[in-house]
Amino acid sequence: MQYPGPPTSGQYQQPYVPNYGPPRPGMQHGAGYNPGQSPQPQGKQAVGPYGAAGPIPGRPLPPNSTANGPASGQPYGGHMNSAPPNGMGPPPTGPGGPMQVHGQRPNQYAPPGQPGPSLVPHQNNIGGQPPPQSTAGTAGMTNQMAQINLNQGPPTMGPAPTSGQGQRFAPSQPGPYGGPQGGYRPAGMPNQQQPGPPSSMPGPPNNMAGPPNSMAGPPSSMQGPPGSMQAPPSHMQGPPSGPLSSPPTGPPNSMAGPQYGMQGPPSSMGGAPLPPMGMQQYSGPPGQVMHSGMSSMGGPPQGVPAYPGGPPQGVPAYPGGPPVPPPQGTPPMSPGGPMGGMRPPYSGPPGHPGMPPGPPVQPPPKKLDPDQMPSVIQVIETDRNARGGQQFLTGSWGQLPPLVTTDFQVIDQGNSSPRFFRSTVYSIPCNQDMVKQSQLPIGLVVKPFAVLPEDEMAPPITDHGPNGPVRCNRCKAYMCPYMTFVEGGRRFQCAFCSGITDVPPEYMQPLDHMGKRVDVAERPELALGTYEFLATTDYCKNNKLPQAPAYIFMIDVTYQSIKTGMVHLLCKELKTLLDKLPTEHGMKESAIRVGFVTYDSTLHFYNVNSALAQPQMMVVSDVQDVFMPLLDGFLVKLSESRAVIDSLLDQIPEMFFETKQTETMLAPVVQAGLAALVTADMTGKLFVFHSSLPISEAPGKLKNRDDRKLLGTEKEKTILSPQSQVYTNLGQECVKAGCSVDLFLFPNSYMDVATIGQVSSLTGGHCYKYKHFQAATDGDRFIHDLTRNIETVSGFDAVLRVRTSAGIRPTAFFGNFYMSNTTDVELAAMDGTKAVTVEVKHDDKLSEDAGAFAQVAVLYTSVSGQRRLRIINFAFTCCSQLADLYKSCDTDTMVNYLAKKAARDILQSNPKTVREGLISRCANILACYRKNCASPSTQGQLILPECLKVLPLFVNSIIKSDAIAGCTDIMVDDRSWLMQTLLGMDVLSSHAYFYPRLIPVHDIDPDKDDMPNAMRCTATRFSDSGVYLLENGLMMFLWVGLRVNNDWLLGVFGVNSPAQIDIDSPRLLQLDNPLSVRLRNLVEGIRATKPHYMKLAVVRQRDSLEPWFKQFLVEDKGANASASYVDFLVHMHKEIRTILS
Repeated sequence: MQYPGPPTSGQYQQPYVPNYGPPRPGMQHGAGYNPGQSPQPQGKQAVGPYGAAGPIPGRPLPPNSTANGPASGQPYGGHMNSAPPNGMGPPPTGPGGPMQVHGQRPNQYAPPGQPGPSLVPHQNNIGGQPPPQSTAGTAGMTNQMAQINLNQGPPTMGPAPTSGQGQRFAPSQPGPYGGPQGGYRPAGMPNQQQPGPPSSMPGPPNNMAGPPNSMAGPPSSMQGPPGSMQAPPSHMQGPPSGPLSSPPTGPPNSMAGPQYGMQGPPSSMGGAPLPPMGMQQYSGPPGQVMHSGMSSMGGPPQGVPAYPGGPPQGVPAYPGGPPVPPPQGTPPMSPGGPMGGMRPPYSGPPGHPGMPPGPPVQPPPKKLDPDQMPSVIQVIETDRNARGGQQFLTGSWGQLPPLVTTDFQVIDQGNSSPRFFRSTVYSIPCNQDMVKQSQLPIGLVVKPFAVLPEDEMAPPITDHGPNGPVRCNRCKAYMCPYMTFVEGGRRFQCAFCSGITDVPPEYMQPLDHMGKRVDVAERPELALGTYEFLATTDYCKNNKLPQAPAYIFMIDVTYQSIKTGMVHLLCKELKTLLDKLPTEHGMKESAIRVGFVTYDSTLHFYNVNSALAQPQMMVVSDVQDVFMPLLDGFLVKLSESRAVIDSLLDQIPEMFFETKQTETMLAPVVQAGLAALVTADMTGKLFVFHSSLPISEAPGKLKNRDDRKLLGTEKEKTILSPQSQVYTNLGQECVKAGCSVDLFLFPNSYMDVATIGQVSSLTGGHCYKYKHFQAATDGDRFIHDLTRNIETVSGFDAVLRVRTSAGIRPTAFFGNFYMSNTTDVELAAMDGTKAVTVEVKHDDKLSEDAGAFAQVAVLYTSVSGQRRLRIINFAFTCCSQLADLYKSCDTDTMVNYLAKKAARDILQSNPKTVREGLISRCANILACYRKNCASPSTQGQLILPECLKVLPLFVNSIIKSDAIAGCTDIMVDDRSWLMQTLLGMDVLSSHAYFYPRLIPVHDIDPDKDDMPNAMRCTATRFSDSGVYLLENGLMMFLWVGLRVNNDWLLGVFGVNSPAQIDIDSPRLLQLDNPLSVRLRNLVEGIRATKPHYMKLAVVRQRDSLEPWFKQFLVEDKGANASASYVDFLVHMHKEIRTILS
């Protein structure tokens, strides 16, 4: 199927708009009135087959690009539909008669005095002529872009009608969007003059309630019509006998009183609040061109009198809102309604006496297909088809890697693998002015311990002897492929600071005829982008090589933990889980030592020395000053004390089975674990299994401050920030000692994650939360998370530093870590799921010839006790043209940076400011591209950079996400947990979180084992007979339609009806049939690729859980009337036009 392009000039012309008289004083020509102007045909607007621009006629093709497709190396290339089909309203039924609109809603994002973007009639174009080509920017520009044509006029509406006095109606002057001037206004904008209909016409549409950042509800100024609108003017009592000398105007947002004669009738009043970002049905005067078809809301069918926008009388325009006034032309349902109880005048059906007959009514046009908008699914599939299964060679500077959702093999040729290092841009601007102008962030996402596929080589380890690795004497950068050897190899010039350093005699090698060392292929630090050095004692604390780390398991044994089954399940599973302690290549057993502590309001230490027949318990009741009651026998090797440990794990559930202790503590528990590691001179990790708010009389006692009414307000940061510095200070002490804390929380009520989560966040640990835990239903999830945590290879007592070449420097860091200074990121532990995001800014100008460099060095202790340095290098090109900058953008990495920055800013600002900042930055990014890189085109056409064409979708998703959105639909602890989890996400995890994967499973082939294709994340694609699997890395849903095939239900659930499905079961039935096996394998395969185990929730259609499920359909409207993707894209267009004007 060919995507429909915009119509050419021969297809239609601008409509004729009735003129109701001379302009009012001060009214400019073109603002709704333009006497004597002839119809303006639309010129050709060519569009490429994928929405990307074609070459400019008469100009040569830019390098590395094609006329019909995206430029090579573009990660978001292909299948971008530039001119989506749009529905246009039929013509008015007569001069001044009500305009019937079918399935349309007006654009509420147009600036004052300007209508919304006009649309192109829907054309399937199947078998028709191919869409013409579009220009793509200035000559020589290699960037591709996606175009959404929002500026084409409606079809010709027949001959121009004449007024009752024989006057010919002139067409209105087209506005910036392609429609007439004087269009729709956002809330709060002044009223604009425009030709109005006689009193029988519906008034203009309601003002929008605000941009998408006002998600908490409509403004107070829109709660109803003011008292000044209690009666219509006297001249509204009947149809006029001639043209109006003062055309009606819709009321402004404040509705202070009539202007210029008359106000709109009650149906056009802003009395009923509108949901923010909503698109209401059209109710304005004829001749206005709308951005229609952008919602499932439709107008009346053909032949039915036009119904002004909004729901029927008595139905609120949004949940909890006041009822909407009755539509014009219908009597109120009861006396005392709008307009002071007076019924608005009924002007009769179209063509009533006094009105000349209009042109014949055309059939309703087709609505805009949301599929014509840029699609994340399409971008993913395009990249997979182009680069999936191929080798990615890292030797070329400035090249974009495949997307994080694409499977590929990395060949390290001097630049680090994208699995370790990704950037928001791969060509650094030469100066800060380009960054300020474009608003594009320079951000680096570093994942030093990323898990590599089996077909990729792990970073090799190099031992440079007692002198340690070779470094630059000036900036201390480590030897890497970018260093230049001079003077026959006796010295080298640093790529980061240009300093000259002597080469140590033992490292000396001659150079070949190309100036390269002859041993380049033999030394990883000269040939690879990622490698490791063995560190010397100079890199160790107290100049002493470290020991192997230790794991301490600290178990809450209060009444709640025993009752839920957590303690029994944990002790049972630990017997086998301890066999999975991480090892390194060549090691027969793990070198990690283990210890055990239980606690309630006191601490219980256990001696599990291998010489004992039974474990010994020692109780510490003085929790104000915690100390270690034993040294020998607490931290032991598993192989030496296996029998004693098994005996202890059998006895713990029995010892505390009848406990009545309900109060617990937490800070002394962490202090005890820290003291144990410090005393043993080890680094390691504390596994803390905790069940309730620490209210026992002990250090770190907290009070219940749960108040989710504050979420979304300026005071929300008071409950999202720690209420005490005890846990913050404790976390900092743990980092200094190399003690990481992993929290496993099992709350039945408020636990203050914002406060106690500091010990895990600052130490680089994990925080897992199992709300209302029951071992029978949540045990699988808990044990799976614990298993993955125990067996994951981590780096302990880590310090990360980012070095950059002259001209740029790292300025901000985002993630779960602690920084005691401005340069060193300190983590007590770091594993393959954690990532650190770094913001880079200019401090001088760069040269295009020299490029730019970044080096990340991570000093850490391995699970075997070795002190190592992992070095990650990356080289960028530099650009002086904005077109080259936009061509090198990585949307997924940019989303990771923007989301983490927003999560941090939430604690320092208020939600509204953060959301407005995201929207403004997105609009500025796209506006700068439109102004400086795109070819001249009509202002109604939304032009997006090819690499960033789905950025508005992701920005809208960030704004609506539970981690960022300030809404009261989520618990305070859940919000805090999501914010902490988001800060540690890598690029793939943030991509999945902000655009969940939606897979139809009702038609999967039982005989295959591949991953089915995903679909767009919107309910408009759902079928009553379908079943859909949705996952975002943290949660998983299985939505079941009410008309699913009975054989499918029987094969998967063992029932014959959706009503019989056990939605409380956390797992699928293990039935012996191919379909059941296929679906279970699919679910487990997805879980295996995620850092968190996702519990499966079955949701039946129209069930009570369905609204919760639909919050994850990010292309649809969200909670609190947050914007849909299409609405947000229209708002972005309005913001861009405002910036450009």
